Amino acid sequence: MSLPIAVLAGGLGTRLRPITERIPKVLVELGGKPFAVHQIELLRSQGITEFVFCVGHMGGKVEAALGDGSLWGVHLKYIFDGPYPLGTGGALRKALPLLGKAFLAMYGDSYLECDYTDIEQAFWTNGKQGLMTIYRNNDRWDRSNILFSHGRILRYDKKHHIPDMQHIDYGLGVFQAEALDIYPADQPFDLAEVYKDLINRDQLLGYEVTHRFYEIGSPSGLEETERYLSKKATGH
Repeated sequence: MSLPIAVLAGGLGTRLRPITERIPKVLVELGGKPFAVHQIELLRSQGITEFVFCVGHMGGKVEAALGDGSLWGVHLKYIFDGPYPLGTGGALRKALPLLGKAFLAMYGDSYLECDYTDIEQAFWTNGKQGLMTIYRNNDRWDRSNILFSHGRILRYDKKHHIPDMQHIDYGLGVFQAEALDIYPADQPFDLAEVYKDLINRDQLLGYEVTHRFYEIGSPSGLEETERYLSKKATGH
């Protein structure tokens, strides 16, 4: 792997309160270690060694807990929202100087087992400004929000569901910096806006993954992910 990865970890984690009143979501412990460590170990096994954690709410605790990444053989850097939340898109925009010309991006509450090398190769081969990983969810684990047909993402909408939507945003993207540097710096916006703009310009590649996602954004998701990681650790 040659690309760095941005981990979007600046959210308030409101659905996990009261746990997240004391610690940020990425530091919630599963199996005796912070969720962020599970992410780092998974990504390191895929050859990813350069990380930028985009943090906001209690971000200093994230940096204090994870340090420079040397414990796991990776390099960790941090970018802080600042005086107000920047949202997922604004945080990525602010992190561009640390990320270079192209990078991966994922949410700080997602555990994604997929072929990162193949995803990066698909991104470079296609030549578009962005790639979104998608999964045929059929509303099973969360509401499907992607209209995908013949290899193309035709629509992405998290608020307005239509019956033909069978896929969901898996949680991992790849971007050229130019996909984000057109937006104003230090202004809050959502990554969904970037994806929609890329779709409108025919600059977004859809990459379908086959292994389901796990997430800790909700109490039920946290419980399910903890159960899965426990089974994985014991080899069951």
